[in-house]
Formats: sequence, structure tokens, C-alpha cells
Amino acid sequence: MILVTGATGHFGRQTVEALAAAKVPVRALSRDPERAGLPAEAEVVRGDFTDPATLTEAFDGVTALFLTLPYGTAPDALLDAARAAGVHRIVFLSSGAVVDGATVQPNVIAAYHARVEQAVAATGIAHTFLRLFFPAINSLAFAMQLAHGDVVRAPYAGATTAPVHERDVADAAVRVLTDDGHAGRAYLLTGPEALTQADQVRLLGEALGRRLVFEEADAVSVRQGMATFMDADFVHALFDLMEETVDARPEITSTLSHLTGATPRTYARWAADHVTDFA
Repeated sequence: MILVTGATGHFGRQTVEALAAAKVPVRALSRDPERAGLPAEAEVVRGDFTDPATLTEAFDGVTALFLTLPYGTAPDALLDAARAAGVHRIVFLSSGAVVDGATVQPNVIAAYHARVEQAVAATGIAHTFLRLFFPAINSLAFAMQLAHGDVVRAPYAGATTAPVHERDVADAAVRVLTDDGHAGRAYLLTGPEALTQADQVRLLGEALGRRLVFEEADAVSVRQGMATFMDADFVHALFDLMEETVDARPEITSTLSHLTGATPRTYARWAADHVTDFA
């Protein structure tokens, strides 16, 4: 039995669906099982990261854990429950910003994920880290603007990344959760192509059948605006990471192909798969 946390988030949901499709017994942790909307093949149980008492039953009979956490969430209760249940394997969805061996991580995003990685390793349970930089789902942030027109206003039109489809991440997670030979490894997962933000908006427009335009917005103003309703250190770290990619060539790995045996999905494929999110 594999337990998936964050099972109603983008990566958790896709992983539950991929495990169910592969006929692997999967249990999904949710605060609201009745509204989870997960495959019938998945067992959905109620659980809360902040309430250890709800985790004992969730971990009953579990042999592997796919750990996805909202930024800033402490993993202690989950890891304690995993250790007490005799879990054999943990796969943590981490950040590509983590610098291995660094005494001080470069930003708060890297520092948080590095701390969770260290906590996972400290359990003594066999573990694997899947690291991401800029997933394609970041483009969902454009949906509100596109509901009112064909212009996306955002900073860093030239920010260049290799966006990865969340289903590819899920397929990789299935492999490392069910196959041997991945213990102690950290895998950087990327999409197959380098694209600027402006490129992504153009491809999104092609999928939507609309001629979208990317307009450069003032980064300082956008940072300040977002910092009023989000953790300011997180916002600045995220924008710093984006700024560093402007006119830079991102690292593109073959890891997804190696793990899944398939060519990673393109951003155009991601856009086609998410047309309804922009309707």
C-alpha cells in the first residue's frame, strides 16, 4: 500500500491516478475525503498534517509514502507516523533550488526543502528526492487575466525554463515508489525543451485558439503586490529564481526518459491538456 499526501493537489492527484491506473494499491490522504474526487480504485482517508492522531489509521499497512507538502509545512508528524508504521520507502517531491552540501542554502525555498530532505533522511527509511524547478502548472496563474482578455501581464518575459508536465512527475513517482534501485538518489526532473515565458503564452494561445500577447510588467510592483497576501520571503525568492533564468539556458535532463521509458510531454501538450482551466 502506498500513501500519497497532498492527494488533491496537482502532483498528488496525478500520482494517485497514475498508481491506480497501474493497479498499485494506493491510499490518498485528504482533509475532506468526501470532496476529494479521486479514482474509485483509490482508498481515500481523512488525515491532517497538524493532527498526529489522524495519521495512525492512515498509515496502517502502508509500505511506501509519496510526500508532497505545502511550502512551510512541518513534516514531523508525518515522518513520525511513517517510522512508527514501518514504512519502507519515502519519495519526497522537493525543489531543484536545493544545493547539495551547501552550509547555507541560496534562498528560503531551497532552505525549506533542504530541511525536509534532511528530516526524511534522518528517519533512516530508504528515500528518494524528486526535484523540480518550474512546473508547467505555474501557467495556471495566468488564468484570471485570460478570463478578461488576451493579454498576460507579468515580469520576466525572457525567463527561460524547461517546464515539466505534472503527469510526467507522477509517472516518475510511480517508478521510484514501486521499483528498487532509487534509494539515496536525488533526481532533477525537467521538461524536454527550453521556453521563455513569452513562448509559453504563445503556445497556450495556440491551444486555446486565441492570439495571446505577453506584456512585460514591472517586477518591483508585482513583487510588492504579491507580498501583501503571500509570504514575502517566498515571493522574493521565487522572483529571484525567475530573474536568474532571463536569457539563460536551463538545464535539461534525461531523467524523466530514464525513469519512465517515455519522452517527456511538451508544454504544448500541457496546454492542450489544460484548455478547460482557461475557459
